[in-house]
Amino acid sequence: MPSLSLNGVTVSFPFPPYDCQRDYMSKVIECLQKKVNGVLESPTGTGKTLCLLCATLAWREHFKDTISASKIAERLSGEEMFPKTPLSSWGSAATDGNTPTYYTDIPKIIYASRTHSQLAQVISELKNTSYRPKMCVLGSRDQLCINQEVMRQESNHVKVHMCRAKVSTRSCIYYNNFEEKSSDRDLVNSIVDVEDLVKFGNKERACPYYLSRSLKQQADIIFMPYNYLLDPKSRKAHNIELNGAVVIFDEAHNVEKTCEETTSFDLTPYDVASAITAIDRQLVEQAKDASNQAVAEDLNVDSLSSGLKPDITTIAKIKQILLDLETAIDSFDVPSDKGITKPGIFIYELLERAHLTYSSKTAVYEALETITGYLTGQPGIFLNTSGLQKLANIIQLVFCGEPSEKDRQQQMEYNTAHFKVHIHRDTSHLKKKPSSDVWASSKKQGNILSYWCFSPGFSMQELVNQQVRCIILTSGTLSPLSSFTSEMRIEFPVILENGHVIERDQILVSVIDQGPDRVQLSSAFDRRFVPENLASLGNTVANLSRVVPHGLLVFFPSFPLMEKTLDFWRANGHADRIENVKPMFVEPKGKGNFTEVIDGYYNKVNDPAVKGGTFFAVCRGKASEGLDFANTFGRGVVITGLPFPPKMDPRVILKMQFLDEMRRKKVPGMKYLSGQEWYRQQAFRAVNQAIGRVIRHKEDYGAIFLCDHRFKNSDVRAHLPSWVRPYVRLYDGFGNVVRDVSQFFRIAQKLRPVVEKKAAAQSCGTVCLPDSQPSGSTACLSSQSSYTTKAKLLDTHLPSLKRRRLNEHTGLNGFARMCTEYECEVLENQRRPANLLDALEQGDLCSAEDDGAVVGEEKAHGLSTLSLQHDKRVDDELRGGKRKIKVVKEQKAAMKEDVPEEGKASRAKNFLAEMKKSLSQVTFDNIVQALQTYKKTDNMDALLTETAVLTEDANTHSLLRGLYQFVRPHHKKKFDEKCRELTGQGCGYKPDHSLGKDKNKALLHGAAERQPAVALTSSSGTPTCSQLNVQQLNKGGQHLNQQGLREPLAGSVHATFLADVKKALGAGKSAQLFQALHSYKKTDNYEDLVTTVVSLLTEKDEHFNLLVRFGMCVRAHHKKQYREMLDALNGQSVPAAAAPAVSEDQQRHASSSPTLKTQCKISSFFSSSQKK
Repeated sequence: MPSLSLNGVTVSFPFPPYDCQRDYMSKVIECLQKKVNGVLESPTGTGKTLCLLCATLAWREHFKDTISASKIAERLSGEEMFPKTPLSSWGSAATDGNTPTYYTDIPKIIYASRTHSQLAQVISELKNTSYRPKMCVLGSRDQLCINQEVMRQESNHVKVHMCRAKVSTRSCIYYNNFEEKSSDRDLVNSIVDVEDLVKFGNKERACPYYLSRSLKQQADIIFMPYNYLLDPKSRKAHNIELNGAVVIFDEAHNVEKTCEETTSFDLTPYDVASAITAIDRQLVEQAKDASNQAVAEDLNVDSLSSGLKPDITTIAKIKQILLDLETAIDSFDVPSDKGITKPGIFIYELLERAHLTYSSKTAVYEALETITGYLTGQPGIFLNTSGLQKLANIIQLVFCGEPSEKDRQQQMEYNTAHFKVHIHRDTSHLKKKPSSDVWASSKKQGNILSYWCFSPGFSMQELVNQQVRCIILTSGTLSPLSSFTSEMRIEFPVILENGHVIERDQILVSVIDQGPDRVQLSSAFDRRFVPENLASLGNTVANLSRVVPHGLLVFFPSFPLMEKTLDFWRANGHADRIENVKPMFVEPKGKGNFTEVIDGYYNKVNDPAVKGGTFFAVCRGKASEGLDFANTFGRGVVITGLPFPPKMDPRVILKMQFLDEMRRKKVPGMKYLSGQEWYRQQAFRAVNQAIGRVIRHKEDYGAIFLCDHRFKNSDVRAHLPSWVRPYVRLYDGFGNVVRDVSQFFRIAQKLRPVVEKKAAAQSCGTVCLPDSQPSGSTACLSSQSSYTTKAKLLDTHLPSLKRRRLNEHTGLNGFARMCTEYECEVLENQRRPANLLDALEQGDLCSAEDDGAVVGEEKAHGLSTLSLQHDKRVDDELRGGKRKIKVVKEQKAAMKEDVPEEGKASRAKNFLAEMKKSLSQVTFDNIVQALQTYKKTDNMDALLTETAVLTEDANTHSLLRGLYQFVRPHHKKKFDEKCRELTGQGCGYKPDHSLGKDKNKALLHGAAERQPAVALTSSSGTPTCSQLNVQQLNKGGQHLNQQGLREPLAGSVHATFLADVKKALGAGKSAQLFQALHSYKKTDNYEDLVTTVVSLLTEKDEHFNLLVRFGMCVRAHHKKQYREMLDALNGQSVPAAAAPAVSEDQQRHASSSPTLKTQCKISSFFSSSQKK
């Protein structure tokens, strides 16, 4: 594996790292070496997990090596073992400052992530490295226990107590075998995750849970969910030693929430009632046996921890505590609509009323554990002991620390500084019904006691107090970092906000502020349930599902909003429109059937018989957190609104109040967010996390749609991730969105085709270039070089990327780049070129071998085949020449003398050779690439932009005019006008140049066989049509007027179409459509036309046929773009007869003279529409 040196540490990496990966690893090593905390943000897909593992383990090995060097130096009594490599060059980690270091002092690495499934992915990445540390993964009995009797229990705390009982009596065969198997070499030296550990335990009949605890003692790196670290109870239960350890939080965007939740609790009336019921049952049993047992008068702590049967006095005391606690909580008269809030330290006053203090906490806690353990172990007794367990957890949480009597008040103030006590009514009406005996002693509905933490810094400071070496927080979505670090309340000297590894052609970010029906999209509280808003959002998603291939993810701000929106769509047909294109899957609220739903979505996306699937999910839900939607599973993500927390929720209100209070206090060295800033950032973090589902690796691509008008505000967009912000595009109309999205995916699918699994062995993404041998053998480039080359061709495809730097070196000459783009066409490169643009391919091929051809600039000026005879006339006109009369028959003769195709190809070759000699290699490559792109896209503006460099020097003006021969007929007039504007001289344009070869011949043949008509042309080539005998020409079936050639109009077809439009859209919307057509006639602005047409004709599926038929109104030079847009919307190619053609009858009628749609046709169509 490649190695690299970073900050003096040699890191072994599986492949040459990208720049962003080097930066990331350098920051990790900086944290480790300097013993400082760090916050590192790196987008999903940049390989941050791999970088984190390699950098950390490399530093640990380096740390170990420096200790070895130090030991050797001690043995040599100061002499250097390697004179050329002094000890100082091994690094400073050996001494670690002034503290002597031993092998036992090498820091352990604690790697924490949110869930075990995420840890499984991390461990899988570890297997891809060259590092093989001793490792272990910690889990709960839920994940690791294989004793079937224990696993049958429903609640986790019951499993814990039953397991402890079996261990203490050695009645679990799996536990009895674990010590023998814990030293197994295959286990100790392997990299295993939870699943592997369970498999090993089942195979060897040894307990995986205790095996993991045993492996922890010798492990170099320990993996665990991060609530194990942040929850003091879990940290104590798993005996996690943090002194000197390196603590890493991956997916740390959830750390803030976890810190607060693990140190908070809600004690409900049901919890207290269930605890009292369990105690009552125990008292009844004890009373029956009282006559046979000696009743202990005092609380015996030793017996409490031994798992023996608790005495009746202890049980009675616990019941009295529970009753007093219930009375204390219910003593507050709480308004039904809001609760009572007290400072955090009030919790001690409240619990003291139930005789719970620092003095009694230990005895009460041990008594609760003993009673719970005993009840759990009783056969045939099924009691809910969750209330007892919750009270035990509360005692651990509130009475943390062991202060002396004089320091007790100070400890209580410290413990509760970031907490609030909130007492509120229990308004839950959907409680899970417990067994009847649980509610036997419960009273009327009571109050809930909530003890809420409002600062994640409390838990982080606890870790710092454990003397950890450093804490590293990393994720793909931590922005904005300044507010994130201020919430943590500890110093973070090392901060990194990394870029992405993707190219700009891999991402499209669209802000859609209004739907196809021009209704503003908003998830604001006052707009979210407005029918017009819901309908517009439905139309938007339905249309996006057409143009986004494969998998589409749609995220809603909350479950209630998603449910109501989907209900509206089902009732109004929007859901059917989406379902017909991409089957719908909805994220469930519970964990139960989530796997089933997501598997169904994956299967549907993989099914070639359908067009993918749509997955509806919720921000902050399971689907938005770490699920892998790589490649086809997530080609697009729709954000339907900003997921602000519920503003009327008491916890949200108190959090905002707490932050405002802390900000007013202005604590020295502490910077707090305001409540409103925190509130906004909760929404943006959730959005950023959902956005991260769409691009998962370097070669992935996808589109992001922000469907809320508030994203148009610059301050809102400023909260998006740094790697997304540069690509955000605002749109005025939905039609432009459809256009750009369809174009984006068409290009992306060509540049980065998805490799079929069944053909993986053969289709490795190679690009075949023609070899120099005539046999046509091929040479293959790697897929990586192919993608790099293709990515650079994108500049001319999207309007925002039209400009290219002329000094941009692509690493390939024009020949190689042309062959790369036309990889599908190179096998046909031996055929005769059909036109000059085809000849360009062969011309450049030949120019690479035939650099000896010398062509003068004067000759290059006259290379356009259609303007050869015109050059002299241009010169004559400049000298004041007269008009000349020509007969159409003479044009026919001239046509016969026209240069054959072989001659055109030869001239193209010579022209390219001359241009290559006259220009620098970079400029020549750019122009050749622009010509090839023009052939592909028919984008004249992009060609003019790229060739503008030829206007900077008078010596290259003739080269610009020489490009006229490569321009397609419908662009020749525009190119001629541009050349005249930029260079002062045109290219010899004539009206017949705007005709294709076949149309030109058909015209001349048809006219020659009839009466000879005389046409007057000025020497400049401008037709003087007013002097023509138009009636004579019309007898031949062809139509000629001041606006050029036209075909017969099918008035009945237009009338039918207009009637259908009016019937479908109504008078108002059809008027909008006709107005857009009139504007198109005047301005030729295709973008504005498409915006309006798509908005009006995509609201309902039944209107799509009108959109196809509308192609008859699109001008010839825009038909290709329109056809491509229809293909993208329909998900398949629209038949040629459907979109641009008027009717099949007309096509047959005009077979001898193919359809040519020009301004005459549009003008006539407008006039007919006005009559309607």
